[in-house]
Amino acid sequence: MRTPHALLATAVTAAALAAAAVTPAPAAGADAVPPPGTYYVQSAVTGLNAADASGTVEQHRPRGDEDRQQWTLRPDGAGHLLENTDAPGTCLGHAGDQARTVSCGSAEARWQLTPLGADRYALADPGTGRRLTVAPKPAGATHPAPLAVGSGGDLAAWYLTPVDAPGSPMPPRDRRTLDQVTFLTAHNAYANGVDGGFAPPFVDLFPNQSRGIEQQLRDGVRGFMLDIHQTPDGAILCHNSCTLVRRPVALWVDLQRIVDFLRAHPDEFVTVFLEDYVDPGVLRAELDRVQGLSDMLYRPDRTGVRENGWPSMSELAAAGHQLLIFTDHSKDADRSAGLTRDTFGVMYQREWTVENHWSMGPGIGSSDWSCYSRWYDANTTIPLTRTEPGFRPLFVMNHFRDAAVSSTAATDNAKLADRARRFCQPAARKKPTYLAVDRYDLGSPAAAVDALNSYTYP
Repeated sequence: MRTPHALLATAVTAAALAAAAVTPAPAAGADAVPPPGTYYVQSAVTGLNAADASGTVEQHRPRGDEDRQQWTLRPDGAGHLLENTDAPGTCLGHAGDQARTVSCGSAEARWQLTPLGADRYALADPGTGRRLTVAPKPAGATHPAPLAVGSGGDLAAWYLTPVDAPGSPMPPRDRRTLDQVTFLTAHNAYANGVDGGFAPPFVDLFPNQSRGIEQQLRDGVRGFMLDIHQTPDGAILCHNSCTLVRRPVALWVDLQRIVDFLRAHPDEFVTVFLEDYVDPGVLRAELDRVQGLSDMLYRPDRTGVRENGWPSMSELAAAGHQLLIFTDHSKDADRSAGLTRDTFGVMYQREWTVENHWSMGPGIGSSDWSCYSRWYDANTTIPLTRTEPGFRPLFVMNHFRDAAVSSTAATDNAKLADRARRFCQPAARKKPTYLAVDRYDLGSPAAAVDALNSYTYP
């Protein structure tokens, strides 16, 4: 049964998370059928999980152990069974061309698992060649929820993601790659009420942070989410609109604060995420005002990351590459405008990261811990599970509400490690690179960052 997280005590401590993550497990060959255990059956196309929905098997947003999405895999003769952990004796099966839950003793519950490479599998009805599949996407809509049994193809490719995947100990600091490290990230870092105005009257009564950018840097924040809007004064930091905002801060001012900090701390690395509502020419002019920025800007598009993977933190420091800037703006729109942002060093986030949906719900009350892609709709399918040969996108994990209420943020942040391990890590099949929170000074989210930085995944 669904239990409001606001009523739960913290389920795991940071120490328990670290200990669980590095528990060794038997290794399986790249082309082997996974060993018996408890798994999520996860679409390689959508990133959504097979769930028992009152007898129908549907793809749902990943929700850990809350939504009848966990299946125990075990051999059965020449095939395998997937028994639902919430309904013993009930297995993932089929009735005709529809995926259904059936008695584990019936022939319709047995599957033939075939490796497809890249850690993906086909689940076939033995002797028929028909496979468990996601239904095709109708025009103007997402893929239907009910799963089917039919022909093969990409829609019939599945991950079997362990519910509790083992990790490995973190490499020494000089060998950790960027995608192995987790960074504390401030959601709406500029909306702090210390450096300047950020929203109209009354809206500004609910700042996302309580400390200025310079103090955030001193406190260990290494990811900064900034909203920029275009005004006659350039790219200005405001929430939703700069109308009626008193003393707003220009983007270049906060970037200068970050660059000055990095110049004084050559071993540190910072990432900036722009919620970007300005023309590319305006953004370029704003960046040109920041002294020293071009010398430390990291350009993954020019360093072979897609072919060779992310560099180590020591390699970045040795090269003086300390600052990575992402925009959420559309590259296609910029092409139409005649100037793309990556020509002056701002990376398009969808090319380099995956990100979960940005809200856990309203500012008070129960929260929604489901962890699914922000970029999954009728026109876009970028699952959290996305990977490419030799390249793993960085994972931005959002953990905040529609509104920043201090007491709620303190409660949510205390549970950050638990949600990261049990919900979002298996949903993305990768460890979060950025843990984005409101009021990072409450609830000890830094402890969750430390715990995640004690191991690698998978």
